[in-house]
Amino acid sequence: MRIGLFVEDMGKTIEEYFAEVKAAAQAGIRAVWLGERLSWDPLTLLAITSREVPDIALGTAVVRTYPHHPLALAAQALTVGNRLVLGLGPSHQPLIEGQYGYDYTKPVRHMREYLTALIPLLHGESVDYQGETLKAHGQITAPGSQPPPVLISALGPQMLKLAAELTDGTITVWAGPKTIGDYFVPTLQKAGKGTKVVAIVTVSVTDDPDAARESLNQTYAPARDLPSYRRVLDREGVDNIGDTVIAGSEEQVAQELQRYRDAGATEIIAVTVGDHQRAINLLGELTS
Repeated sequence: MRIGLFVEDMGKTIEEYFAEVKAAAQAGIRAVWLGERLSWDPLTLLAITSREVPDIALGTAVVRTYPHHPLALAAQALTVGNRLVLGLGPSHQPLIEGQYGYDYTKPVRHMREYLTALIPLLHGESVDYQGETLKAHGQITAPGSQPPPVLISALGPQMLKLAAELTDGTITVWAGPKTIGDYFVPTLQKAGKGTKVVAIVTVSVTDDPDAARESLNQTYAPARDLPSYRRVLDREGVDNIGDTVIAGSEEQVAQELQRYRDAGATEIIAVTVGDHQRAINLLGELTS
């Protein structure tokens, strides 16, 4: 199971970002992932990374669909290069309506229509699509490019069905081995071809696990009550986001990560908390 690193780029300069990515690669990390928030553009950074760090895989976890028209996103994704895994998500109603001013009343329909337009564009095909939530007409010409695998942040049953039908699988967040093994994997297997489960996992190699959990609870306090996240936490049988962190010694963290593999996760995206270098050293040793 490959273990990639989620690189926190917020608050960092471009130079600091590349220093972290190169240090991770030297430690043995084979993939880096970026998310989209109100900071650096993830696909632009990854396009530069593909040149600066030539042997590392690249991924987004995730790019928000609503602010990016499929024609624009297809062009960006194909520009990154042929090592990209394109993770997409509709985000959440408070963000999409509050920050961007878009209507979020039909996120599953939006995602289906978005993928219906995007995936042919990624394959170099001409698209003439008119849906309820978007329109796309055109073709992206990017000689030498290969269509990236596409994952979506499918957490509920309708979105998981869509992930299995139209994409390569899902990116989970706050989901532990129980939920992955009992819910995500079987739901995808029943629904279609896309069965990859890439799990975002918070990791802290530490002598004080309780402090790591409390830090996560404080950092992500508003997230625990977002409906899609709340349902994942409830399925896992935990109350707070801090309860999902893997925290402890090197041996304890390695054992817990193995549980994700045993549950059916195909890849881990590790978000490190606390002693970053200590965690990176362990993750580099464990990745395969």
